[in-house]
Formats: sequence, C-alpha cells, structure tokens
Amino acid sequence: MSETPKDPLGPGTPDNGDQGQGTTTQGAVPAGKNDAARNGAGRDRDLTSWLPTVVDSIAAVVLALLVGALLIMFSTPRVVESLSYFFSYPWDFFKFSGEAVWDGYRALISGSIGSGTAWTRTLERAAPLICAGLGVSLAFRAGMFNIGAQGQILLGALVGGFIGFHYDLPPGIHLLAALLGALVAGAAWGAIAGILKARTGAHEVITTIMLNYVGRFTMLYFLGKEALQRPDSDNLLSPPVDDSAAFPTIAGVHVGVLLAVVAALFVWWLLERSTLGFEMRAVGANPDAARTAGMSVARVYVSAMALAGMLAGLAATMTVLGRQDSLTDQVAGTVGFDAITVALLGRTTPLGTVLAGLLFGALSAGGLSMQGAAGVPPELTQVLQALIVLFVAAPALVRGIFRLRGQGRKADVMATGW
Repeated sequence: MSETPKDPLGPGTPDNGDQGQGTTTQGAVPAGKNDAARNGAGRDRDLTSWLPTVVDSIAAVVLALLVGALLIMFSTPRVVESLSYFFSYPWDFFKFSGEAVWDGYRALISGSIGSGTAWTRTLERAAPLICAGLGVSLAFRAGMFNIGAQGQILLGALVGGFIGFHYDLPPGIHLLAALLGALVAGAAWGAIAGILKARTGAHEVITTIMLNYVGRFTMLYFLGKEALQRPDSDNLLSPPVDDSAAFPTIAGVHVGVLLAVVAALFVWWLLERSTLGFEMRAVGANPDAARTAGMSVARVYVSAMALAGMLAGLAATMTVLGRQDSLTDQVAGTVGFDAITVALLGRTTPLGTVLAGLLFGALSAGGLSMQGAAGVPPELTQVLQALIVLFVAAPALVRGIFRLRGQGRKADVMATGW
C-alpha cells in the first residue's frame, strides 16, 4: 500500500476529491483566490520594500544640501567678516548667512529649472549622465564594477565624431551612421574587459581603469593625424560635426535626450523581461549558482560589458552629435566618472538612474548661475555631488541623523566582484 503524497500547499487545502464535490476544508481559501492574494501581496511587498530606500536617498540629498548651506555661509566674505563682531551684533551673522544661502540656492534652482533655457541646459547635461549611468548600473546588476565608462565614451566619441565630420552623406543616413559607429565602438571597448574577465579572470575594476588611460591616449594619437586635424589649427582639435550628422532639435532640446529615455526603457525591459536580463541578475546575485543552473557566466560577463559600453557610446553622441562639439581628449569631461555616482545614487535601477541623472544635470546647470548671481565658488556643486555620494554610501549615518527606522529596507545592489 503506497503512502498518500502530501499536499504541497500544506494542511487546510482541499484534496482532489473534495474539489470534485465542490467542498473545501474549513478555513481553506480556494486555489484561484489564494494565488491572486499571494500575487497581490507580493506586488505590495515589492512596492513597499523600495519606499524606505527612496526615503534614504532623499534624506541623503537633503543632508548634503544642509551641509552645502554651511559651506555657502562660510565661503561668503560678509558672513566671515561678521564673525569678528559676532558677540556685539550677532544678528548680522544670521542675516548675512540667510541671505547667502537663499541667494545661492535660489540661483541654483533658477539656473536649472527656472526657465525654458534652463530646462534645456539641464536636460542636455543630464542625458549623457543617464546613458553612461545606465551602463554602469547594467554592469552592477551582472556582478561587475564598470569603472571604464570614461574610456568607452572617448572611443565612442572618436568613431562617431570621425564619421560625423569626415564623410559626406545624406542627412538621415549620416546621423544614423555616426550614431551606430559610436555605439559599436563603445560596445567593442567595453567587451574587452568582459572578455578578459571571462577568459582569464582579470578583475574588471583593474582592466577598465587601465582601458580609460588607453582610450585617452588613443584619442590623442588619432587627433595628431592629419585626417582628424582641424585645418589651420595647431591644437589637437578636430573639425566640428556636420549639420547632416547632428541630432535635430524639438522645442529647443536635441533628440538625444529622448534617446536617453528610450535607453532607460530598454535597460528596464532587458533586466526585467528578457532571458538575458534574468541571467545577468542571477550571475550578479550568485555566479556559482547560476553556473550550476546551466547558465554561461562567461557569456553574461561579455554581454553585460558590451551593453554597458554601448550605452557609454550613446552618452558620447550627446555631446559630439548633440552639441556638435569638436573632438579633443577632454570631450568626455568627467561624465564617465560621474556616471558611477549617478548609478549608485539611483540604486542601479533604470528609474533611479534617470532621476539621479536629472539631479546631477540640474546641479551642473545651476552651478554656473550660483557662481554668477550669488558669487558662490564653482567647486561647490562638485562638493555637493561628493556629499550626496558620501551620504548615500552611509545610509546608517543618514538614518541616525534623521531618526529613520532601518528595518525593512531593501539591501543595496552592489557588484559581487567588488
């Protein structure tokens, strides 16, 4: 006589005979409703689990602005002078401090979102940060720390810019060729680190840092060639990109900004809805378990770094094809390194990366207004960005200062390789 198998749903679940007669054990929930209840509860848990993390990030930004207010105060000459007679006229110190902070942050807001021109400047500065940040986030989710976005941007700018000013093609085809060239170059440069990790086990942090230097000197080498030299110029400077290869503008904003939003949607779909994205998340969580399950960890490493490089190549087009900048060794600015900050602040999620990119784009655009209108040192915006990273990296400190409860917070996603 064989044993009756146990019901996988546990006691209280109706057996087949009971279901056939339309009866259930007392206190049981019908299977369909039980599944629906579990799915609904799971969705609620997913939403509420992210809420404390969002609160932590907002608190980190607020704390950085508070510390920034102190820096504004003590970098203003009137405030510093009022300290010498503080005990005689203390009101002057508080008055001048309040005015300095008010003028500084008002100029920051006005210069970033206070007008149509300010919005355009913010969006155009945020677009490359979003694209490169998405590349860093994607590598994070696959368990790798991509420090090489800077080099990937330089190679994307080199190839895309060269196609943009060297060839004479019809307008639509010219833009598409320059865009695809930048994407392929960035993907190829990113794939080098992925191949090295997959084949030799070389740590991606070391290889990507070294590839940043290789990318910069590769740019310098080609800028010294006649094909990339601007006529009648002794500087390492290329001709500007032709109008036929430049992004068209809509309402004063170039189309590259829309491509950054499309890239964020693509990364979300890739990670949440595709087989490759599932494999990336599995390898990022536990590569040994993923390998045991039959996944090719080496293929995931190469694919993730190639896609990360492709997104960095897209970031390069925001300046070369968007603003039609000439090629120099400084064409990438600090976007590749700022992208790491954007990805961390965005918790390596597509939506978070977009919001963090907009915040840093606003800080970059408004920083110029702070300097001009309020006399705030231009380095202050960089200090604010550094403070945001510091407080995001120390959530326990932020929770302690604001007396936030730490239970139930979703663990930060970090690269297991690091």
